[in-house]
Formats: sequence, C-alpha cells, structure tokens
Amino acid sequence: MEKKQKIIITGAAGFLGGRVAKHLAINNLHYQVFATSRRDSRAMELENTGCVFLKGDLRDIIFCEKLTKDTEIVVHCAALSAPYGDYDAFYQSNVVATQTLLHACIANGVKKFIFIATPSIYMNFSSRFEVSENAPLPSTLVNHYATTKLMAEKIVLAANGKGIQTIALRPRAIIGAEDTVIFPRVLHAYHEGRLKIIGKGDNYCDFTCARNVIEAILCCIHAPDKAFGESYNITDGQPVLFWESLKYALSGLQLTPPTQKVPKAIAMFVANLSELYARFFTPGKEPTLTRYGICILSDSMTLNITKAKELLHYKPVMTTFEGINEYIAWYKTNK
Repeated sequence: MEKKQKIIITGAAGFLGGRVAKHLAINNLHYQVFATSRRDSRAMELENTGCVFLKGDLRDIIFCEKLTKDTEIVVHCAALSAPYGDYDAFYQSNVVATQTLLHACIANGVKKFIFIATPSIYMNFSSRFEVSENAPLPSTLVNHYATTKLMAEKIVLAANGKGIQTIALRPRAIIGAEDTVIFPRVLHAYHEGRLKIIGKGDNYCDFTCARNVIEAILCCIHAPDKAFGESYNITDGQPVLFWESLKYALSGLQLTPPTQKVPKAIAMFVANLSELYARFFTPGKEPTLTRYGICILSDSMTLNITKAKELLHYKPVMTTFEGINEYIAWYKTNK
C-alpha cells in the first residue's frame, strides 16, 4: 500500500482551516491530514472525518518542530483576523507564529508552504476595481490585521527557493457553510438594529466561496515550480452587487432586508468617534463601528484573478450565490 503524504492544516478550529482539513481528509486519499490549532473545540469533529488533531501554539518552536516532522506540505490558515485590536496580539499570531512555523518547516525539509494571505492590504478607504497583485498599496494599511499579514506574507515569499517552495493566496471575503466571520457579523448587526445601507448601496465586491479557496489550495499543491514565490488573488471570478447579495442572504433566512440608507460621510464620522472612544475608554474592546467596517459596506472592491488562472490554472467551482445558499442551508441546520 502506498504511504500517504503528511499534510498539515493550521487554524483548523477556525472557519477556513476546518473546511480545508475536512475536505482534504475526506476527498484526497493520497494525504494523511494533520489538523492543528490552539483550540481543541473541534477536535472530535475533525477526527471523525479522518484528520489527526494536534493542539498546540505555533509560536512554540518545539511544538512546530514535532508537528512538521516527515511532512510534505503545510497549508497555513491560522491567523488573528479582526478589524480592531492590540498590535502585539496581531504581531504574535500573524508574524511570529508564521515565522516560527516556517523555520521548523525548512529545518524538517517540508517541500511546500501554502500561506493564506489577505487582500485587505489593498484597502485605501475608497473604491477600487480589478486590483492586481502588483497594484500600489496604501502607505498606511487599513488596520493591524492587514499590516501583520503583509509582513508575514513577505517573510513567506522571501523563503522560496531556500530549501522550500512557498506561495501566498489572497482570497477576498470568504463565505460558505461554517462561516464565523462575514455573515455572523451581518446577522449580529441586523438583530441589534444596526444594519443600514451605507452610501447609495450600489457598490460591487468580490466574494470567495470556501470551496473555491480549497480549489486554489489544490492548484498550489500541484502547481509548477515557476508558480512559487508569488502571491495570487483568489475570488469567485464574478463581482456582485454587495447589498443585493446581503439582501439575498437575509431573505433566504426569512429576514427582511434593510432599506434605510446612511451617507458614507456620516457613517465614517461616527466610526471615527467610536474608535476614539474605544481607544481611550475601552481599550482592547472592538468598537461598535469601525472605519474598516464602513468601507466594507460602502466601497467597491474587486480583484483581478488573471494571474491565478494563468499560473495556477485556478478555476472557481462555485458561484457566490451558491456559496450563500450553502451558508443558508448550514445555518438553518445548525442555528
């Protein structure tokens, strides 16, 4: 019997990491999937699909060295992802953990390191269309998450060819079953009566179904050597009207979509006040409104994925509305 290759998925207690680990365990017979996280809340769920679960901190070099022994591929999904918070917490989770894991991978002869980066680095508080991977970045990034993820991405890509092949994916707004980020935030704001249409409500955006991120990861696993050392935008391949998508999702959950509109300028003013209040009076607690959140709701953001199509042979396998339907079905079963 052919010996299975060992593949590690970090951040497996989270949304994307969990989806990736379970998909590979169920559908790819060539790999023995090792799922890891600092939290063991999903250990049994992951193990029931055939994963080996290992709890540990990626900032711990001893744990990383044991974890990556005899490993072929690492898919690094773990990150601290939030629009607001303490810089050191983001730095430790996104930079130090990545660097420690990468060093262990190189020491143990891991062949491929696939890093889940972020297109939040493109955000400049205005609408942007068809943004490519080499588009100019803002002089100051939108938040600590984007700043530290870009730092980590640069570390990963700089290591390519130095005993390991590395690659970075920048998936935009991941959605689908088990989503713990986008739709849960929307629903929380909705049920608190805070979800309003910001601006005219005609902004376009790209989403990325979790299944399409998995497809991109599979493309990386089988990518030619020339594709490594690069970053790639990943989306569903067809921009959609942001508020029409949210209305579709809310209607699918038998909720009445919002109709009240608030000018972006007013919303940004309130968000600035909210962030100032949090900085001085409730440090460490995310403000009710953030400038990042307002821009997500009001500005257009679409990405060019030509590079991924040409070099990785990436092709989306789900549409955005199929991803929304997947979330709706999952939510109704698990609420």
